[in-house]
Amino acid sequence: MDIWTYQSVEYVSVAGEAWLASASEYPSSMRALWEARPWAPAVLPCGRAFDVISLPAVFGRRVLDELWTSGPGCGPVATYRGRTLLFVQPGAAGRLRTLLAWEEWARDVPPLLCHGQGDAVTVPPVQRAIDAPESTSSRWIVAPDTSEPWLPGASVVLWACVRAARGRAREAGDPVSNAR
Repeated sequence: MDIWTYQSVEYVSVAGEAWLASASEYPSSMRALWEARPWAPAVLPCGRAFDVISLPAVFGRRVLDELWTSGPGCGPVATYRGRTLLFVQPGAAGRLRTLLAWEEWARDVPPLLCHGQGDAVTVPPVQRAIDAPESTSSRWIVAPDTSEPWLPGASVVLWACVRAARGRAREAGDPVSNAR
């Protein structure tokens, strides 16, 4: 399934909202905020319910295509200011950062921002306002729809990134990457 060719779900289910709120130190306050202003983005800490890998938009699309084509799919995914935000298991951001720094294939992968414990990210609104423009700086590609979404770990994301990077190099005709 190509999630890019179908209209994305731009609202979060009640169970997904509970999962997102669980990332906050004050989940009931977060739920009250969303009840009052469901169209407002929110800032949530990483490390408790999820970590977030922020990828350049085009590369992010390739990674998501790899996750859906070659692997298990993905959990929640959002866009924010031209980047793709992939929600991953807590602890995966630090591990991915380490794996990319250590392994020889890191040079093939564009710079990723790995948000983990101690970081915070802006998440899209839980609902899109009826009169909101089609393209906003923040929206859900795959909205949270359960209280326990499947989140990929560092190794799943690493291999999706490597396959996406190598596919990009093959398409560009890079003889070095084609020889690998």
